[in-house]
Amino acid sequence: MSSGSQQQPQIHISQTGDYRERYANSVQIRVSVWDFLLSFGTMSQNNPALVEISNFQGVYLSPQQAKALWNVLGQNVAQYENTFGEIKLDPRATGQISIQ
Repeated sequence: MSSGSQQQPQIHISQTGDYRERYANSVQIRVSVWDFLLSFGTMSQNNPALVEISNFQGVYLSPQQAKALWNVLGQNVAQYENTFGEIKLDPRATGQISIQ
């Protein structure tokens, strides 16, 4: 076997006992030299003057894992749009990023 043809390892995925799935319609991103923090939450607007965001989970990613996520999300969004049509964004929705 040559060193250039290594067999890929099997991947086994499992969930821990505290694994939960939740709906998020809000994600804020903080960036530092060392990592990315994605804060997931729910956003609601009960009156025109106030938008409330309740964050429920923060996930830290290395820059390498953040880029891998970006690539996978881009591929999946493209496949979704090819199947169901273009995803339209509300022009009032703005992406927010803070650099620490």
